[in-house]
Amino acid sequence: MTPKTAHRLVIGGSYLILSVGSIFMLFPFLWMISTSLKQTQYILQFPPQWIPNPVNTQNYVDIWSQIPLARGFLNSAFISITGTVGVLVASSLAGFSFAKLRFPGRDKIFVVLLVTLMIPGAILLVPQFILYKNLRWVGTYNPLIIPSLFGAVYETFFFRQFFRGLPNDLIDAAKIDGASLFTIFWRIAVPLSRPVFATLAVLAFMWRWNDYMGPLIYLQDPNMQTVPVLISSFQSQYLTQYGMLMAASVLSILPIVILFFILQRYFVEGIAMTGLKG
Repeated sequence: MTPKTAHRLVIGGSYLILSVGSIFMLFPFLWMISTSLKQTQYILQFPPQWIPNPVNTQNYVDIWSQIPLARGFLNSAFISITGTVGVLVASSLAGFSFAKLRFPGRDKIFVVLLVTLMIPGAILLVPQFILYKNLRWVGTYNPLIIPSLFGAVYETFFFRQFFRGLPNDLIDAAKIDGASLFTIFWRIAVPLSRPVFATLAVLAFMWRWNDYMGPLIYLQDPNMQTVPVLISSFQSQYLTQYGMLMAASVLSILPIVILFFILQRYFVEGIAMTGLKG
């Protein structure tokens, strides 16, 4: 076997493995779409009906009258967009500071910051709830938005990894020209870090859009609830409306899919640029 043939076999095998993996990854989404288009009597039948026959779109009509889904989309959009913008601004400033500014204890503070990633979120639920209750934030959007305005460890780490790769000569040249630190950040660092901003925008938006525990704990008014909490109302102890549950789930992932395809060309580049630097 020639090296060229061996190389082709390796490439072909890699594509085959990736294709099979993609099918397994896509299967839950395809099943969700299929279930959302089935009539109730066909959803749980065995053997399962893979292709809906007949196709039933009534589930997509009924969900709007069963729950305040339109209001839920607006609530989720407000929380997700506000939180994403806030966390990107704060984390980019923090990441730039850890990467390019010299101050006492910089590396030690960053290590302590990373250590906080090891703290399970469940441990923080009770103290956070007590804090927000004392601040009279329970029943408002404040617990879901304001913490994001102070940045997040994950996003800060990503920005720091990217900004460390910017040449120091570029920063020094800007300082010689009289640029302030904020001007350097805004005019030089930010335009060069568009792939990182796009990558973290998708991840941060997705996390906040899919957040279930936060709105469930802090919001009591049904008109203030987000899409994930409203979707859960289709499932109860004794009855699950699978058709409408899946239809609402399909609609709920559309904003994330649209955002990903809009920023897709930056996404892989951003992961590569931040993941391979020291």
